[in-house]
Amino acid sequence: MKDLAVDKGTRVKLNFALKIKDGEVVDTTFDKEPATLEIGDENLPENFEALIMGMKGGDHAAYEVSPEKGFGQHNPSNVQSFKRHEFSADMVLEPGVVVSFADARQQELPGVISRVEGDEVDVDFNHPLAGRTLEFEVEILDVEPAGPTH
Repeated sequence: MKDLAVDKGTRVKLNFALKIKDGEVVDTTFDKEPATLEIGDENLPENFEALIMGMKGGDHAAYEVSPEKGFGQHNPSNVQSFKRHEFSADMVLEPGVVVSFADARQQELPGVISRVEGDEVDVDFNHPLAGRTLEFEVEILDVEPAGPTH
C-alpha cells in the first residue's frame, strides 16, 4: 500500500518533530515509537493535517508553520488578573507555574502564571506556542485505509 496517499479516511503511521523556529524541540517521535493517527480524528491540528495531505509512505518533509497556521497569535485578552486569595494558600505562585481552572463547561483550562506583583497574579491562558513560528518535520512511514481496528 506504499502508493496510498494521506487523505480523509486513512490511518497514517508517522514520525514527526515540532520545533520552535531556530530553537528547542517541543515534541518528537523520531527517538521513540512512531505515532499512528486517523486523518480527521483531531490528534493532529487541522492545519498540520493539511500539510501532510497527499504524502505517501517513505515521504519526508519539513515545513515552516506561521503562528496563524499553528497555535494562533498571542492574545493579550487571554491574560487574566486574579487576587492572591483566589488561590489556595499553599500554592506556589511564581511566573512559569501552570495552574488549572475549570471553564464554563467544566472543561480543564490550563494557564501559566506570567506575573506576580503584590496581591495581583496574572495568568496567561494563551497556548504556550501562541505567537511562535514553528518547524514541523514529518516522515510518513505507512498509509492505510482507516477501518475497524483489529
